[in-house]
Amino acid sequence: MKQSVAYLTPYIEAEKTANARQSKGKILLATVKGDVHDIGKNIVGVVLGCNNFDIIDLGVMVPAATILKQAQEHQVDIIGLSGLITPSLDEMVHVAAEMERLGFSIPLLIGGATTSRTHTAVKIEPAYTGPVIHVLDASRAVAVASALLGEDENVRSNYLLDIRQAYAQIREQRAGRNSHKSYLSLAEARANKLQLDWNSYSPPVPAHPGIHVFDTIDLEVLVDYIDWTPFFSSWQLAGKYPDILQDEIVGTEAQKLFNDARSMLRRIIDEQWLKAKAVVGLFPANSDEDDIVLYEDATRTTERMRLHHLRQQARKAAGRPNLCLADYIAPANSPLTDYMGAFAVTAGIGIEEHVARFEAAHDDYNAILLKSLADRLAEALAEYMHEKVRKELWGYATDETLDNTALIGEAYRGIRPAPGYPACPEHTEKGLLWALLEVEQHTGMRLTESYAMYPAASVSGWYFAHPQATYFAVNKGIQADQVADYARRKGMTEATAAKWLATVMQDA
Repeated sequence: MKQSVAYLTPYIEAEKTANARQSKGKILLATVKGDVHDIGKNIVGVVLGCNNFDIIDLGVMVPAATILKQAQEHQVDIIGLSGLITPSLDEMVHVAAEMERLGFSIPLLIGGATTSRTHTAVKIEPAYTGPVIHVLDASRAVAVASALLGEDENVRSNYLLDIRQAYAQIREQRAGRNSHKSYLSLAEARANKLQLDWNSYSPPVPAHPGIHVFDTIDLEVLVDYIDWTPFFSSWQLAGKYPDILQDEIVGTEAQKLFNDARSMLRRIIDEQWLKAKAVVGLFPANSDEDDIVLYEDATRTTERMRLHHLRQQARKAAGRPNLCLADYIAPANSPLTDYMGAFAVTAGIGIEEHVARFEAAHDDYNAILLKSLADRLAEALAEYMHEKVRKELWGYATDETLDNTALIGEAYRGIRPAPGYPACPEHTEKGLLWALLEVEQHTGMRLTESYAMYPAASVSGWYFAHPQATYFAVNKGIQADQVADYARRKGMTEATAAKWLATVMQDA
């Protein structure tokens, strides 16, 4: 297999028509409990299947007990776990610990967008004495599985020894780096917050405040808002659109994939395979330290909801602030009534029956293609709604004229950070967003126990309008004092807060 799986169809057909094949081993794949994303896992399954590995795919949101029970019943040779959202990382550690408790010894493969070699080495491998290997993408899966299940015992032993030594080195280096890093107390970090000139700032007042529901969105409108570069990345074709179509290495296959995608996109729209819905809201707001208070109206007399954000605690160079999203909202002790927005959109309504149709026909290629296009349409809808908010609902950029390239480059005023992502990495805040906008009632979108959004082709987040608002990351380095403060603000125990903040704490 080449790095791309965009041209898997000939391989799949060859496998279907082969008179005989010899299995190289049996591999169980599953997206862990609470997570609904499986495009990458499905591609891995197809690649492995086309290379004569028997694949048992348990689907999404699979509890540890089910994974391990099925692994025992099918006597699999390898277990592969996948996940996209950060709570999946903890669930993978739990599965590894359960494998250890139950006496498993088979290899455990780890993959997914939020996983990493470092997390695998630092958190997952110590929980399981069997082999644990992080698989970067589908193009590496065959080599890894072949090394683990090949007939040459020396190759297998040397491979596992190299992995263990590499992971041990990662842990040592990690410990060394952490010992040399410098962090601020939460009080010090707050004292070094971003200082905006609120005295000369006039917050734009929304032309249409409150909650707005859009349940008849024309998919045709969204086509011009699609960012195609992540589409090719999801198929592991590296390159920026449209240049990738002329790339010397992957250009031919990228063009084939693009042609297929455009053809299916036309059917999605013409035959109404998918429906898209959105709900957005704009509310009076002020900041209270690292919280953002939303009010019922502009009088600011009745608190509607309180949102909780995190602040960077790593010591910064002189002149660089320790950022928190609350810094972009006028403080409550100022005379200003500021505003903040929220949104939730999906383009995945109705996808299940069409995916099931393809899968029933053993058409993995088109099943994956449909899911990846639904994801692109959801992101396009998020872009479209943000533009509509800027130009119409909030109306602070009525004269904005940006083409798709400029939109993708974020050449507009304002940001839309999403709970679970770098600026606001704690996922339970999505629960507040759902309650604020009554998302499930208005759109049918729902949250899993790990706060993943379903349908998978969904996007949600916050709107900030301050002209100096930029994206940033709350990186690893959250200290115990902020964990305790966050727990108090959220009404959680410190243990629960630490669980949800694990990926951004200093020793994570």
